[in-house]
Amino acid sequence: MTEIYSTETRIEDKTMPAVCYALYLLAFATGITVVIGLVIAYTQRSSATPGMKSHFTYLIRTFWGGLMMMIVGGVIFGVGALLSIILIGFPIMGLAWLILTFATIWYAVRCIVGLVYLSRGEAHPRPYALLA
Repeated sequence: MTEIYSTETRIEDKTMPAVCYALYLLAFATGITVVIGLVIAYTQRSSATPGMKSHFTYLIRTFWGGLMMMIVGGVIFGVGALLSIILIGFPIMGLAWLILTFATIWYAVRCIVGLVYLSRGEAHPRPYALLA
């Protein structure tokens, strides 16, 4: 007697999160592809499996966190540039440079960490964490 087992295994499609991570990293060269990746992440998140949903959530939070740090750094740089007339602005612009450098490194590390989890076929364990 032969028994047939009907087991439904849902294979997670890692293609779209990988495309989003690639677009995020490509933004270092183009600047605009991150927006395309963000749109894909928002549109795919609702229909994704739980494992891939964690990656889309992580990508979305990476975009908004990076954008906020870049805005803060840009505003501080602008204030420093205005105050550079009286020489106090140069240290302020240095602080802005540090913030912008940190934001860039933070963004790159988050993309790489997300890709590592994705390549292993794992859900991101902490998609809401601030640090990688």
